[in-house]
Amino acid sequence: MKVVIQRVSHASVTVDEKIIADIQKGLLILVGIEDLDTQEDIDWLAGKIIKMRIFGDENDVMNCSVQDIDGDIIVVSQFTLHASTKKGNRPSYIKAAKPDFAIPMYENFVRSLEKDFGKKIQTGIFGADMKVSLLNDGPVTILVDSKNKD
Repeated sequence: MKVVIQRVSHASVTVDEKIIADIQKGLLILVGIEDLDTQEDIDWLAGKIIKMRIFGDENDVMNCSVQDIDGDIIVVSQFTLHASTKKGNRPSYIKAAKPDFAIPMYENFVRSLEKDFGKKIQTGIFGADMKVSLLNDGPVTILVDSKNKD
């Protein structure tokens, strides 16, 4: 699993001109799933994300997690995180999992985050044409790959 974690002052997801997710301070998480992903990847990532200290404390030092600041989270599926650009100019998405595997994994990821976070996570709609709007705070953007835990 690959995730892009963005610390945001505001983020929203719109589908068919209707806002389906909307948060203020918190995290916008883009998640890409591949066939090799397991529940172990989900559990590791969920724990890592919830505990990640990327919000400022009283001294404006990145020492607080999204839980510490009582922030919110939006999770959006994004198969393009598994794009291969080795050949030619058209990315290949062969490593991205097909919906029959990816949807249950995505739903498990959201549930695991909610369990670790202790509150509801907002989401996009898997496979929909989504318009994602955000105001990146910092900017702070972090890439995490569950297959590379170094």
